Amino acid sequence: MRIGVLTSGGDAPGMNGCVRSVVKGAVGQGHTAIGIRRGYEGLLAGDASELSLDAVDGLSRYGGTRLGSARCKAMMTPAGLQRALDRIGEMALDALIVIGGNGSLTGAHALAPHTPARIVGVPASIDNDVGHSALAIGVDTAVNTIVDAADRISDTATAHHRVFVIEVMGRHCGFLAMRSGVAADADAILVPERKLTREQVIERCVAVLRASFRAGRHKERVLIVKAEGVEVPTAELVAELRGVVDAEMTGVDVRETVLGHIVRGGAPSALDRLIAARLGLAAVDAACRGLTDVMVGWEPPRGAGEPTRDPSVRTVRLAEVLVETERMLSADSELARARLALLDMADGLLAL
Repeated sequence: MRIGVLTSGGDAPGMNGCVRSVVKGAVGQGHTAIGIRRGYEGLLAGDASELSLDAVDGLSRYGGTRLGSARCKAMMTPAGLQRALDRIGEMALDALIVIGGNGSLTGAHALAPHTPARIVGVPASIDNDVGHSALAIGVDTAVNTIVDAADRISDTATAHHRVFVIEVMGRHCGFLAMRSGVAADADAILVPERKLTREQVIERCVAVLRASFRAGRHKERVLIVKAEGVEVPTAELVAELRGVVDAEMTGVDVRETVLGHIVRGGAPSALDRLIAARLGLAAVDAACRGLTDVMVGWEPPRGAGEPTRDPSVRTVRLAEVLVETERMLSADSELARARLALLDMADGLLAL
């Protein structure tokens, strides 16, 4: 078989490790691995070459993606889709493994019905916004990066008696804020899934400040972790809080930090390397078994998909993945409700 592999959409720590695993899994079974550069843009351009074992040796420890990535709007047009199908035929690919997030997997699902090549998706998104995947590649590293930054900011906040609002990535998914906020001892965690109005967000934060700096309490800092998907802009929220602090709390200041793309980079954690390696092997196995239009998911919800030889990995139809992703982002899925329930429990501790 000729097995193509590409990384698409936003880069995520661990993508390189997954590519390495795909190549080793393919070559180890007597197949040829074809690396496609710059995601779907590279596929449309036919920008690809064979990947040897030597080419991926030691690749797992690096962040980003050596194959490169891009967001390709043309892929979702009829002309772009047809060009991608033509390129798959010209490259004589028997399988294509797509490593990426929701948009990338949507592209994979669009390809699958129209090509004899087997299409297999691998979830890689620091936002952890892919359905039927407990953890996507890159999530653990991103959380650790946020916690490290929050700890450093907390040192400064404590030294200067400050309130810090830290904005983290996540688009419409608040998972990074939830997980890192609890780990970093945040005093409040703001996520889009709660669907709070502007007034409710401000009211919640003001209540935290008043409780933290009330008479008789000697709290040195307040840390608020906010997902970027929360509709109130961080600068606007800080301005509102600063007005309250200036009027009611002597000696307290309010600052903001937007972590932005720093969360994407860096060497992947041990967990991300492990997940990437196992998902890569499972993707090759799925293709070799003749499966197509599927994703290999890490510890999906009970009953989802079909088992693989790896007890932590199951294959799930891409159509089901995309439906579950939409439900999760709208906070209608069982997983989204479970995450919010855990956050509600954490809030009881944060408020003390």
